Amino acid sequence: MPVTAELERMLRGASLRVTRPRVAVLAAVHDHPHADTTSILAGVRSEVGDVSQQAVYDVLQALTTAGLVRRIQPLGSVARYESRVGDNHHHVVCRSCGAIADVECAVGAAPCLTADHVHGFAIDEAEVIYWGLCPGCSTTGSS
Repeated sequence: MPVTAELERMLRGASLRVTRPRVAVLAAVHDHPHADTTSILAGVRSEVGDVSQQAVYDVLQALTTAGLVRRIQPLGSVARYESRVGDNHHHVVCRSCGAIADVECAVGAAPCLTADHVHGFAIDEAEVIYWGLCPGCSTTGSS
């Protein structure tokens, strides 16, 4: 995780006011990639004490809008947040336990996949989610 000074610099660089909840939320996302809001809320409360769930939602929205965090929501999952932004990486999701890991872009620069017909859209990102069983779940099922 970046140190507090680095997190504060990131917030200022995105024209966001530096507050304890914003720094704590950004730190929680850096510390726990692909965390859901409940996990992030617990991490923030351990750092700054009593903070409302709505405040954490608001901070996550502001950080996402500013491009400091990325929101992902695989089918059947709650929203997750990660600090890896600015690239076009993908994810692999375990069908059994829901674990999520990063997967590098399939080929080339963003977007790494080229649609055969874009219907006039200016494509700037391709989202791919791979599904399967994580190592822990695949060994559990074969035992």
